[in-house]
Amino acid sequence: MNVEQMIDSLRADPGFMSCVSNWEVLPEREAQYGAWPEGVPEKVTAVLQQRGIRKPYIHQAEAIKKALDREDVCVVTPTASGKTLCYNVPILTEILKNDDARALYLFPTKALSQDQVAELYELITLMDVDIKTYTYDGDTPAAARKAIRQAGHVVVTNPDMLHSNILPHHTKWVKLFENLRFIVIDEIHMYRGIFGANLANVLRRLMRLCDFYGSRPQFILCSATIKNPGELAAQLIGRPVSLVDRSGAPMGEKHIVFYNPPVVNKQLSIRKSALSQTRLIAQNLLRNQVPTIVFAKSRVQVEVLTKALKEERSDSLGRSNTVRGYRGGYLPQERREIERGLRSGSVNMVITTNALELGIDIGSLDACVLCGYPGTIASTWQQAGRAGRRMGHSLTILVASSAPLDQYIITHPEYFFKQSPENALTNPDNLYVLLNHFKCAAYELPFKEDEGFGNAPGSDGLKQYLEEAGILRHVGDSYFWSAEDFPASEISLRTAMTENFLIMDITDPKNVRVVGEMDRFTVPMLLHENAIYLHEGVQYQVEKLDYEACKAFIRHVNVDYYTDADLNVSLSLLDITQQAEHAASGEIKVTSLVKIFKKMKFDTGESLGHGPVMLPETDMHTTAMWLTLPPELTAEYSNDALQNAMLGVCNLLRIVSPLYLMCSPRDLAITYQVKSPFTDLPTVILYDNCPGGIGLSEKAFLMRKMLVSHAYEVARYCGCESGCPSCSGPVNEIGMGGKQTAMKLLKSLEGLLASAPEV
Repeated sequence: MNVEQMIDSLRADPGFMSCVSNWEVLPEREAQYGAWPEGVPEKVTAVLQQRGIRKPYIHQAEAIKKALDREDVCVVTPTASGKTLCYNVPILTEILKNDDARALYLFPTKALSQDQVAELYELITLMDVDIKTYTYDGDTPAAARKAIRQAGHVVVTNPDMLHSNILPHHTKWVKLFENLRFIVIDEIHMYRGIFGANLANVLRRLMRLCDFYGSRPQFILCSATIKNPGELAAQLIGRPVSLVDRSGAPMGEKHIVFYNPPVVNKQLSIRKSALSQTRLIAQNLLRNQVPTIVFAKSRVQVEVLTKALKEERSDSLGRSNTVRGYRGGYLPQERREIERGLRSGSVNMVITTNALELGIDIGSLDACVLCGYPGTIASTWQQAGRAGRRMGHSLTILVASSAPLDQYIITHPEYFFKQSPENALTNPDNLYVLLNHFKCAAYELPFKEDEGFGNAPGSDGLKQYLEEAGILRHVGDSYFWSAEDFPASEISLRTAMTENFLIMDITDPKNVRVVGEMDRFTVPMLLHENAIYLHEGVQYQVEKLDYEACKAFIRHVNVDYYTDADLNVSLSLLDITQQAEHAASGEIKVTSLVKIFKKMKFDTGESLGHGPVMLPETDMHTTAMWLTLPPELTAEYSNDALQNAMLGVCNLLRIVSPLYLMCSPRDLAITYQVKSPFTDLPTVILYDNCPGGIGLSEKAFLMRKMLVSHAYEVARYCGCESGCPSCSGPVNEIGMGGKQTAMKLLKSLEGLLASAPEV
């Protein structure tokens, strides 16, 4: 059955349609073509014609022309609109004219790097020219690295490798830096918040070295659909960009279906689980051989769905290679194999986390099933865009969970379809981030007295501060690095711990092998002793977890349940650094502890009991600010009403805080305590969601009046009556009256803070 027949079949199914809250049809769109800009060699266009590309789409023609005219370009068009051509064509054009020209490609993930190299390599092979393209990342063999440094026309890497390996050792990369002509940054919507601030400062360091070596590279940036692509691109590279956002790519007819699982308990508004309904829908698509991608929100969900769907397609030997799981933690070789299978068509269903949300070429898939709302409009469109990558009909089914946000989106489809995608915010001048990269820049190359650091403010002050700290030494007209340490090694661009645990299969003692890896933060929930670890739907039991050696030892088992653990997070006060009336800031400890795990039956999801988890606590020291609500504000409310209102206040602060602090929502955590151990009063706590803190909460403390005032205004001017995701949160999360009570608390707090003296 093809996807069009599948769509007709679902529309004719009363059981399916009874759960559909909205069926949106986006009409087919014809391609709009332009002409190859003057200067593109016939050698390039002839090869593209061999691959079926006779003319460029209008956005490709516009982007290529701007790039050839030496403009910095940002291309923002939907998934599968051919953005790769926008940078490959001008770069191949330049290298064919000048064999010394070099290009640097930056991708946020290794998988994307590998994918893009494969495509570029194919073009170069067809052209039969000597243009050398290499991937330079942690998986690159040591023997190949010297050749890449000397001879690579196009070096493909990721920001982490550029930061820690290429820039500090720039003297080994003289050929690249002297001749660097283009810098390509793909998927720029990923560089939000602190990750984006880190990248912007890495680029300041890169441009400083280019200036030293005498090159003047230009940028070509690409992004998925976000609200402010031009602004984000300009913040990342430190100069204005020319925006290309009118797509000429064709689009087949798209069917977007909102599916709300059936109610099983009307009084408690309990519905069947999104996981079980996603499985049934995916099984239907699988039986009818519709190539499908299924997105789940966690590793456990991916593995549970993979196991069930593999069983649906298994042969007499129990093999089912047409259905594959894909998530973080699989080994690189396994991921590449799955990607090849998707491109060739030998894999016709993949179940994944958001790992495949990025633009990796995964061939032609006709359907997409989302197990739960991804959390943002931008991510939802990005995931839905993975189906229907070529012309023809496509089907996307969003299966709602019982979470309040999911239920709001599924019952208010107009909110989803009329809202523009979210802003991506970052602040390259965050002092913590800036100072760290300023140190790295000084290590790479001494600073002259009058030299700045890109468009960063306060370079003179930073030099003097580092001189007083004994990190820089002022000799003549220059500031030299004088500390012993290697500054780049102390900075993680993604503010996450890099240490991974290896997962060792000991089923056969004669053939112990590594099957996967997992980050330290996830290990307590999924790799504790007696956990059932799922890998591509195969079950293993964790026999031993060696915390010191960072290894987990697993053995193959065959049981009818999987395990899921509960994570408890508690906050404790370490030190108060600033205090004001109704507000304070300081250092806190965030303690994460997994105490018990549950055994869940595969087919029904029912609990089969639980067991203890005997692992140490994970502590994170960070900075926080908190607002206290005095008794006169809260005395009139019941405990439940106060909890609902404080949750509404937290939701509103989550909306406004990133705007003022210029960060990503994931960089912050905002919570509340009805009786806080910090204050013995109802308290709203905002803290930096990374070890050591990065100055966000200190800034929030200074801006607390503005944050509270703006949070109130957001709720006041929102058109909803009782709450929605754009203000205090949906009514099924904060209760009837929750929005109004949250507004009252904010208005009263605004008055108290306005009359409070400044610190």
